[in-house]
Amino acid sequence: GPAELLLPAREALRYYRRKAARWNRRHKLYREELNLTAPVAPLTLRPEASWLQFHLGISRDGLYPRSSPVVDRLLRDMQDLATISAGWWLVPNVLFPPQVVKPSGVHLKLVLRFQDFGKAMFKPMRQKREEETPEDFFYFVDFQRHNAEIAAFHLDRILDFRRVPPTVGRLINITKEILEVTKNEILQSVFFVSPASNVCFFAKCPYMCKTEYAVCGNPHLLEGSLSAFLPSLNLAPRLSIPNPWIRSYSFDGKEEWEVNPLYCNTVREIYPYSNGNRLLNIVDMAIFDFLIGNMDRHHYEMFTKFGDDGFLLHLDNARGFGRHSHDEISILAPLSQCCIIKRTTLLRLQLLAEPEYQLSDVMRESLLQDPLAPILTEPHLLALDRRLQLILKAVRKCTDTYGEAKVVANDTTQPEAPASDRLKLTT
Repeated sequence: GPAELLLPAREALRYYRRKAARWNRRHKLYREELNLTAPVAPLTLRPEASWLQFHLGISRDGLYPRSSPVVDRLLRDMQDLATISAGWWLVPNVLFPPQVVKPSGVHLKLVLRFQDFGKAMFKPMRQKREEETPEDFFYFVDFQRHNAEIAAFHLDRILDFRRVPPTVGRLINITKEILEVTKNEILQSVFFVSPASNVCFFAKCPYMCKTEYAVCGNPHLLEGSLSAFLPSLNLAPRLSIPNPWIRSYSFDGKEEWEVNPLYCNTVREIYPYSNGNRLLNIVDMAIFDFLIGNMDRHHYEMFTKFGDDGFLLHLDNARGFGRHSHDEISILAPLSQCCIIKRTTLLRLQLLAEPEYQLSDVMRESLLQDPLAPILTEPHLLALDRRLQLILKAVRKCTDTYGEAKVVANDTTQPEAPASDRLKLTT
């Protein structure tokens, strides 16, 4: 039967209509305060809006169905629609404890709202595509890269996880599309014109928030990624849970998993990892993070409606694709220590290792659809093939030790197919 959906359509529509009405009232008051008398027609919420259809399509199976036309429409809308407001992204403490994630000038995120009331997270370009993260950088002080967010969405879709919100690149006019539409006085105050006559802005926060950490247009245009917002927490509550393989966020500390190769035995005894799909989903997430080179997965989120076996959201991927010349094997610890993997995940990885469906080729073709293409340099694309082979090598080592029956979890009712028939299972 059809997968269980996240939101009841009528309830969601009523909720967002109320929010749209409140926005129109506040916007009218704001214009009156500024003595702006030119009439402006109130904006209406359209039930067919792509972002709303995206929210209504979220199911137990993932954030969107396979080959969803809604996702392609949403990507086009985020690329083309006019912005009507801009503001800071304030991290809710219930999701990310302040001792783990602190606001800083290198984490510049804005929320942009569009003329159809859709919202997206804007992350500006901080690093050129050909630049690698310096070897001396700790993962927790690395830049956040807009192209990594875009590439992570495409990779997640290719892997058939569908756990990264739709993300697209856009060239933003930061004067017209951010400064002139924001009502936030603090955001207005951090805009300035550089000595090169480029318009720039920086973050307001306790440290590293000065003009030298600003992002600048050329002179007004700035590349960035736009990630579609998930449904409101009031409509679709989410849990934020510490990753059992969380890293130490200090210069010299180590977590237990880094020194104890039998760490997974401890994890398996703890709810909710003692049964069900949670541990398998953690392994999926580790495989995804290893492919993109993301060491910063301190927490993961889940929709509460789908219970303990619901899928994990792969959010905040901007620290991926930093170093194509280095493969951080420790990211694969959940796979190598627990020696389990979903059959569907393994079949997909095996397919993408075949010469005619090579991961780098599929990614290259997929990324060409983005308006900011090329998104990744060639060394980053080739690194995906190399890392995929390392994942399959880790799986083979597990199956050699414990046998395929114990390592490969049958998460599908379909029988195992021979290699020649795997395409039918994975497309």
